[in-house]
Amino acid sequence: MTRLRTALLVAAFLPAAPGAQAQQAPPAPPAPTTADEIDQAKSDVGKWVATQELIFKERKAWQQEREILASRVELLDKEIAAQQEKLNQSRQALGEANAKRAEVESGRSELSGTQAMLADRIAGLESEVRALYKVLPEVTREKVDPLYRRMPEDPATTKVSLAERTQNVLGILNEINRIGSEITLATEIRPLSDGKPSEVKTVYLGLAQAYFVSARGEAGVGFPGPDGWQWTPQNELAPQITQVIQVLENKVKPQFVSLPATIR
Repeated sequence: MTRLRTALLVAAFLPAAPGAQAQQAPPAPPAPTTADEIDQAKSDVGKWVATQELIFKERKAWQQEREILASRVELLDKEIAAQQEKLNQSRQALGEANAKRAEVESGRSELSGTQAMLADRIAGLESEVRALYKVLPEVTREKVDPLYRRMPEDPATTKVSLAERTQNVLGILNEINRIGSEITLATEIRPLSDGKPSEVKTVYLGLAQAYFVSARGEAGVGFPGPDGWQWTPQNELAPQITQVIQVLENKVKPQFVSLPATIR
């Protein structure tokens, strides 16, 4: 730009070449430029240079802004892709959660049906246990009485959990099963022939049959019934029953003792 200014100024101030002056007809024309025209040329050149500088600055600024915008666009594209990936993962997780919820609901429905069936079964077992409770020897009743008292009176309105009811029934049945396979010796109070309560010793053969004998020699045989044990006097069995009791109490050596038995 400086060279262009210098060239224009030189062109303005140089005189015409000699040959050119010779060719021109007189009178000589006025000087090709004047001071005002030189000043105008300088002004125009300055404006042109300023315009070029402004164009250069604007172009450079535009290029920088374009690069910044391109970086922002790229960053936004990455962020959009990341958000889309998170959205896809959320949709997948939601789908899995819905599937699990449906599975849980299905299992809950099945469990409700199973619980209802178990509740009916436990209620039936509780009814049977109440019937068996009546034929338990007094010594056995004392062991299962805490469990028996925890059984609900009305299974339809009870607040006792199904698990606790099951434990109660199983506890009683386990004790009944144990007694049913053992010979139990118990000391009890029972009315005898005179109608007065007297102390007797009773030998239970499981829950199938029992024998008792009193200190004064009264004896009898018992069988379980719907309302408890039913006793029949058989005083003639007193010696054999006494002998069995002595064996169970380790007062005599083990031996065979013959007693009548009835299978029902």
